[in-house]
Amino acid sequence: MSELITAELVDLDLSAETKDAAARSLAERMVAHGRVTDLEGFLADVAAREAQMPTGLDGGIGIPHCRSTHVTEPTLAFGRSASGIDFGAPDGPADLIFLIAAPAGGDADHLSILSTLARSLMDESFTGALRSATEPERTAALIRGDEPTGEPAGEPSAQAPVPEKDARPEKTPEAEQAPGPDASPGPTGAPTEATPTEATATPADADTTAPTPTAATEAPPEAPSESAPEAVPAAAPFRIVAITSCPTGIAHTYMAAESLEKAGQAAGVEVAVETQGSAGFKRLDPQLVRDADGVIFAHDVEVREKERFAGKPTVDVGVKAGINRPAELITEVRQKAERGEVSGPARAAAPMDRDAETGDGFATRLRKWLMTGVSYMVPFVAAGGLLIALAFAIGGYTINKAPSVAEHFVWADSTSWAALLFQIGSVAFGFLVPVLAGFIAYGMADRPGLVPGFVGGAIALTINAGFLGGLIAGLIAGAVVMTIQRVAIPPVLRGIMPVVVIPLISSAIVGFLMFLVVGKPIAALQKGLTDWLSGLTGANAIILGALLGLMMCFDLGGPLNKVAYAFAVGGLANPNEGSLKVMAAVMAAGMVPPLAMALATTVRGRLFTKAERENGKAAWVLGASFITEGAIPFAAADPLRVIPSAMAGGAVTGALSMMFGCTLRAPHGGIFVVPLIGQPFLYLLAIAAGTGVSAALVILLKGLRRTPHTRAADSPADGESEVTVAA
Repeated sequence: MSELITAELVDLDLSAETKDAAARSLAERMVAHGRVTDLEGFLADVAAREAQMPTGLDGGIGIPHCRSTHVTEPTLAFGRSASGIDFGAPDGPADLIFLIAAPAGGDADHLSILSTLARSLMDESFTGALRSATEPERTAALIRGDEPTGEPAGEPSAQAPVPEKDARPEKTPEAEQAPGPDASPGPTGAPTEATPTEATATPADADTTAPTPTAATEAPPEAPSESAPEAVPAAAPFRIVAITSCPTGIAHTYMAAESLEKAGQAAGVEVAVETQGSAGFKRLDPQLVRDADGVIFAHDVEVREKERFAGKPTVDVGVKAGINRPAELITEVRQKAERGEVSGPARAAAPMDRDAETGDGFATRLRKWLMTGVSYMVPFVAAGGLLIALAFAIGGYTINKAPSVAEHFVWADSTSWAALLFQIGSVAFGFLVPVLAGFIAYGMADRPGLVPGFVGGAIALTINAGFLGGLIAGLIAGAVVMTIQRVAIPPVLRGIMPVVVIPLISSAIVGFLMFLVVGKPIAALQKGLTDWLSGLTGANAIILGALLGLMMCFDLGGPLNKVAYAFAVGGLANPNEGSLKVMAAVMAAGMVPPLAMALATTVRGRLFTKAERENGKAAWVLGASFITEGAIPFAAADPLRVIPSAMAGGAVTGALSMMFGCTLRAPHGGIFVVPLIGQPFLYLLAIAAGTGVSAALVILLKGLRRTPHTRAADSPADGESEVTVAA
């Protein structure tokens, strides 16, 4: 395997003025050396990562990075800008730009190298050497760690090619955060946002191994030099455990860890960090967690196994706060410990919930909770529904009247096998509503929500509240558990809360509400909805089909798509003519977007990039298999033209399916379950019509937006062209 960075991947005179231009310039070097296979596809992945969170760091550093299928091996390119490039750092533009490219399945060894680089960026001697280097070969060697960071003979730092950045170390002492033990000015990336509470550690004494300023002031005043060593063991240092993680898990994860560790050394605090990065994570010693006096979460993705840290003073922030203001976080967690503030005794952040800093409102969180329940329900839908559909295909529609196969089964009789498939599928289908409710509650309150959620879902089945009842039961269960978790509990009871108290109290409350308060009204609503579907005819059915088609194609597998799908699947639990028509319309409409994009790339390939044309080949199979998400790459690149086109075709297909009276007992399978569809030829005609409408619209809209410059740029070699996309 090639070296992570070579001289050819270094640009000491990067002339780009924007972060996009900088990424393109460095990525072109990767393409030229065979490290990246598709420039545009890779840059799209870089831009998507940048959209999640700016990658600029204090101290003049930009570190754009991503994991991409277009990367052949882990690669690092470096550029140095004389004028600086804005990567969103609070302290201004960056002059040191590192573009990190990791393959979609990057091996742990190279990811470990990348994490070492991230930690090195916290060392000012390292960044100073990069600013003063004059040769690409030496720069690459410095980044690889082949050369020390000190200045070589005959190369004084005064000759640094970026003089305006030499002023950065001068402002570090003004930020009142102490540096690490090996750098007097302070670590790059964390000086500018230190709090006044950390000012007791000065640059002059920060590189010693003496006790913390607090410990020193608490020592007996009459003890001169010999009392201080005895004061250290008298009061154990404050102990902190921390978790750092970022969406990619390559750079910010490890930089935050290094920053927190250095700030802890400066403050005389023991800091142990668990980095939950792309190379996996090694759990902190459980005893270390138990003995910790405080916890810091510096993360932008969900902390894994967060319940380990429950019941301790906790600071929960984004990963960049761990890089930029570690001393402030340490001070904050110490203050919380002094006040006795601890996290909930059994509360771990919900898997689909996010910290308030992300800006998610209630509506966004509600959508995520519902999506959690639906996503866990879908495998039960696929397994149970397809088994039932196969049973009907083999044994006919009266197979549901067959006796239990546990009592009567004839090995050589196909009807017995059909009855077996039907009864297994029915058992799987029986889990739909409890699983939906249980995992909605799980999305809200993590594992403590599972028991009341499943109980509430089972009650919804008992009182015939159906799909709507399960949905409401899950929300009630999650809300009840979240309320219980906010109650202050004596330490002696914390151990039994998640296994005894929370399941007992929450199940009782949910059961009471479902049986006696909200269950009956929901059951009545469910019955009315079922009766309405059964009586759908004519124009009403066509309008419903068009509406379901629009929902299936609006977000291509997102929340609205899942709501329409769950609505259709819920009707299969107690099938009738109306619910079977709804299921047919939903699956037909969901197949249209990827099939339409595949057709469009085949008919007018010059309107699409090379990557899109490759995706179009896969979209044929995805669309035929009823995987609406196959159109997402096209919608992400050009949403203003792709999504409306997909919606138009989906509405046409849904309306035609309902008008033709097509029915479907299988909840999934695409064209592979056509034999199980009522009116199969008309069904395929509806899909073909919607696909044609969507493909024609997207071709028309893309064609109208092509500029003369774009036309001139078309490559006769492969037919690829750049298509202007409206902002």
